[in-house]
Amino acid sequence: MNLSVVIPVYNEEAYLPKTLDALMIALAGISHAEIIVVDNHSTDSTRETAANFGAQILVESVRNIGKVRNTGASKASGEVIVFLDADTIVKPGVFEAIIEAMSDYRCFGGSVAVEYEVMTNRLPVRFFMKLWPILGRMTKMRQGALQFCRWDIFRELGGYDETIYVGEDIDFHWHLDKLVKGQDGFTAFITEPNVLTSSRRWQRMGLLRMIFFTHPVTIFFAWRFRSFWKDWYENAIR
Repeated sequence: MNLSVVIPVYNEEAYLPKTLDALMIALAGISHAEIIVVDNHSTDSTRETAANFGAQILVESVRNIGKVRNTGASKASGEVIVFLDADTIVKPGVFEAIIEAMSDYRCFGGSVAVEYEVMTNRLPVRFFMKLWPILGRMTKMRQGALQFCRWDIFRELGGYDETIYVGEDIDFHWHLDKLVKGQDGFTAFITEPNVLTSSRRWQRMGLLRMIFFTHPVTIFFAWRFRSFWKDWYENAIR
C-alpha cells in the first residue's frame, strides 16, 4: 500500500526537525511512502530543513490551512493520504496500524489519538489538556494532528473546506463519518500507538483563552472569519 504523508508548515524551523526525525524512523519499515511538505511562505529556514530530509516541497501562498492541506493532497501519488501536523511526533507502529486498518476496503480513513506534550506545571492547564482528548472522543471531534484517508474518497469529499479558517480537520472527519454511513463503510480511530503533539499554545495562551478558542461554539460561529483566527495561525506561537 502506497502512503503519501502531507505536512502543512509555516515557520516551523523549531519543531520540524524533530517531527521529520520521528517520521523517518516510523516509516523505516514501510516499503512505499513519500513525504510532501507544503510551505505556506515561511520566512525562516523551514523549507531548507524539509529539503535536508529529502521531502518533496510545495509552496502555497494562500493563508488557509484547508487550502494548504489540499495543495499537498493534489500532488500525492499514494493510495492513502496521511495528514500530519508539523509539531507532531509519530511513534513507531503508527503507519503499520494505518495500513492494517486500510487493508479492509470498507475503511475509508480515520485518525490517530493525540497525546499532548506536557510543558507546564500549572495544574488547571494540565488537567484540561488531559480532558480535551476525552471530550474529543465523546463528541467525535477527530483532530487533525494525524488524519488519513483513501485518495479516491478524499477526492469524492472535495478535500478540506477552504471557506473555514479553523476546525477544518474536525469538519472533514464529520463529512467522512457521514459518507461512510451511506456506503456501508467505517472510519478507524487508532489509539495505540498514539501521536505526541506540541502543547505550545496551552503553554503560552493560558487556560481561559484556550478554552475560549477551542470551544465548539466559538469554532462554529467564527470559523469563517479569517481575522478572528489571526493569532491562532498567522501570528501563531512558535
